Amino acid sequence: MFKKDKKSTVAPGQVDTLIGPQVVIQGDFHFAGGLYIEGRVIGKIIASNGEAAQVTIAETGVVEGEVRAPNVVINGQLVGDAYGELVEMHPLARVNGNVHYKVIEMIAGSTLTGRLIHSETVTVADATNVTPITPDVTIA
Repeated sequence: MFKKDKKSTVAPGQVDTLIGPQVVIQGDFHFAGGLYIEGRVIGKIIASNGEAAQVTIAETGVVEGEVRAPNVVINGQLVGDAYGELVEMHPLARVNGNVHYKVIEMIAGSTLTGRLIHSETVTVADATNVTPITPDVTIA
């Protein structure tokens, strides 16, 4: 009777997947909805194509690899490139890589070692890697 709209937005603060502060994930990570990272991810973070998605790197979060999602919120450390239609860099954001964006918000205190690259059409899906990799998860 009711169909879920795939193009719907992620509600502010919505967390569907949490990577806690003691978790280390090695490998590419595919997701939809709200992803909140307090731990460490070594590999690509890729939103499912056509799905509403937001990735948030919290203050304690570290990502070593590229991030591709419609909405990217950074308040931790990113070593790699970010691709997002909307990219927010909060006061504790530390980015060592390029940021590809349609709309960007940078708050005082955030740092970027790389380039800001504006585009009206940012490709957030990674078509070159369509086979998901099962990540190794280590809980310390």
